Amino acid sequence: MRLSIEHIVPIPMKDRISEYNSRVWNQKLTFNSGERIFIQAPSGTGKTTLIHFLYGLRNDYEGKIHWSAFKMHEINTEQLSQLRASAVSVIFQDMRLFPELTTWENLEVKRRLTNTVSEYDAEKWMDRLGIKHKMDSTASKLSYGEQQRVAIVRALLQPFEWLIMDEPFSHLDHANRQRAIALINEVAEMNKAGILLADLDDNNYFTYTRKLLL
Repeated sequence: MRLSIEHIVPIPMKDRISEYNSRVWNQKLTFNSGERIFIQAPSGTGKTTLIHFLYGLRNDYEGKIHWSAFKMHEINTEQLSQLRASAVSVIFQDMRLFPELTTWENLEVKRRLTNTVSEYDAEKWMDRLGIKHKMDSTASKLSYGEQQRVAIVRALLQPFEWLIMDEPFSHLDHANRQRAIALINEVAEMNKAGILLADLDDNNYFTYTRKLLL
């Protein structure tokens, strides 16, 4: 699946975009299947806004975003659900877990939607990221680092052609970050999927094909 961005400009930031030396805002870009894209986004440049545009959570922008045949400025609710269930997965900066549900219940909500990952694999991934022992703990009782690891596993429990991520490792120490990177790499390669990661600081978490300044 190809991602095309054509001169998108967030309407709330329209008067300020010219102040940035952006290689994303108001540019024409095409990202091909399987690419590894890093977007460095200094604070205030609209990192989370971009992720929300790409995932269809916001549409207050000028320009066009296309996921192959899916035109985000024209997409209807049914098409958006199809896109999210089969082609684009996301790791949000704020995790967006259901606080009243257990770790396992949060994962099962996603896993059962497509039933493409077995319970065995889901538990194995939890174990690899050191959160299996928290299976029965409610999300509200987890530390931020534990919540982030749950959010990472959840994003992998569906078919995807692109995984988009907003500061996915911000609450993880080095060891847990390396485990998470290895798991994401493995599943993305298995799916022959692209990765788009937005973060504040430069990094080499993945073997990026392109690095862009937001």
